[in-house]
Amino acid sequence: MKSRWSIKVCHVMKIIAQNKKALFDYEVLERIEAGIALSGDEVKSLRKGGGNLVGAFAVARGRTIWLLNAYIAPYSHAFQKMSEQEARKSRQLLLKRREINKLIGGISQKGYTLVPIKLYLNERGYVKVDLGVCKHKKAYKKKEELRERDIQRETQRELRGRSDY
Repeated sequence: MKSRWSIKVCHVMKIIAQNKKALFDYEVLERIEAGIALSGDEVKSLRKGGGNLVGAFAVARGRTIWLLNAYIAPYSHAFQKMSEQEARKSRQLLLKRREINKLIGGISQKGYTLVPIKLYLNERGYVKVDLGVCKHKKAYKKKEELRERDIQRETQRELRGRSDY
């Protein structure tokens, strides 16, 4: 028998790792959420926060997308200990065929690459990767972005300073 009162539990997405350097170095044109094929102790390690995306990227091999150079720390209580080389092994990304074809078409253009932006646990507790189809930023765009951020920070300081009077 079902109860009339339903309790809706609201889970918040837990971010495991972010690639902030990628957001500075690349211009993100499109984002897509992908699952990742992991073993049980890799998931436990990620739940404890043992992941890093610095230097990670994704490539298309045949009709699948692979995540390369992403670090997942060895789980301390695992039955079989993982070496440091296995911590950076290639992992398959789980996407639908239509999404794979779209990504392959996107990165086939010159200058575009697939970069993992963040690694997180979704509402259901699954590990997901936020992938971005990115284009490398030019040096002048990076400098311009830094300049705009500094100007914005200065105006915020001025506004806070004047509201005290």
